Amino acid sequence: MVPDMPWAAAIALGAIVAPPDAVAATAVLRPLHPPHRLLTILEGESLLNDASALLIYRVAVGAAVANTFTPAAVVPTFLLAVVGSLVAGPALGWLIIRIMERVDHIPTSIILQFISTIGVWILAEKIGLSGVLTTVCCAMFFARVAPDRMPARNRIPSYAVWETVVFALNVLAFIFIGLQLGPIFTGLDPDDRTHYLMVAAAVLFTVIAVRLVWHMSFNTVIRWRDKRSGFHPPRPMLRPSVGSGLVISWAGMRGIVSLAAALALPEEFPYRNLILLAAFSVVVGTLVIQGLTLKPLLRALKLHDDDPVSHEVAAARERALSAALASLDGNPSPLAEFARKELKLRLADADGAHARASSEQSKLLGTALGAARKAVIAMRTNDEIGDDAFHQIEERLDWLDMATERAGRQ
Repeated sequence: MVPDMPWAAAIALGAIVAPPDAVAATAVLRPLHPPHRLLTILEGESLLNDASALLIYRVAVGAAVANTFTPAAVVPTFLLAVVGSLVAGPALGWLIIRIMERVDHIPTSIILQFISTIGVWILAEKIGLSGVLTTVCCAMFFARVAPDRMPARNRIPSYAVWETVVFALNVLAFIFIGLQLGPIFTGLDPDDRTHYLMVAAAVLFTVIAVRLVWHMSFNTVIRWRDKRSGFHPPRPMLRPSVGSGLVISWAGMRGIVSLAAALALPEEFPYRNLILLAAFSVVVGTLVIQGLTLKPLLRALKLHDDDPVSHEVAAARERALSAALASLDGNPSPLAEFARKELKLRLADADGAHARASSEQSKLLGTALGAARKAVIAMRTNDEIGDDAFHQIEERLDWLDMATERAGRQ
């Protein structure tokens, strides 16, 4: 449809509209309590697709600006960026953890998190790596190690601040659609508008169709494999089916990453206005077409599981309570007996009230909660529970830690 568009510019457009927005998909699906496996796949694929798409985007934009695009020149750069990012990300995560665990002041800790996140991105870009892939690897390492290194009093406000910032950035990103789309459209030559709108519609159709064909093909292979060798997941989860494949295929809304990548194109980039129009059309089109029909599709397919996260949370709570009580074995004192009663109220009953503890009692409770936390971390390490169940029980332990620490200071 646009024979004069350079290959590098075409590939950049493909990279811009490729990554799905997990925030939009999960926001639509979560109120319906879909099978946990579907949410996990959507969140996980978004993380991987963002990194790979933006890496391809960077290489394609560089090739378009330099007006050269040859596989011999691009492939080594691509592989170096991937391998280097996979190594640099965890290494920088380890360094950040070592710094963060020495900081007790909460505002300073949160500020350092933002500085380190942006710093990892800038450093990766400066040395020729993928900023997004390095940051993702760094964050994954941080998420696995931080629960055992960061105190609860720092983690609770940190989560709240990050969630607020992510929400605000998503709102601002979609405001940009209204601010940018009008000037781009009016700036087009009247003779080009119809043709560009047809191209944008074709890109939108391609984005929806290719995801459907790609994922349903993968879904077919997975179901064939499970039929031949059996379905043996490490933890209880929904079995792959045609219905689950359709939901995942249709939950391909685009969002903030596509908008940011499109707006970041240099002013002199070939067919920049067409690419911006196509990218915004894909974002708006997928949000309207797929976003408004995803709920009816899920209801029609009637996909349900037995809420494996709740079962994992219950198992983790039981293991945590056992580990906490075991840490008090051999201590027959009244303080230890009080601590045992408090632990049973706090961990066995999700809504259990508790009495005010003295300083000595708080020390015992703190030790017991530390043992409980180690037991839960071990369950995640051994794949007995997933990240969602872990973070639910981690949040409860954090609030108990906070209450115990506060009581110890009174």
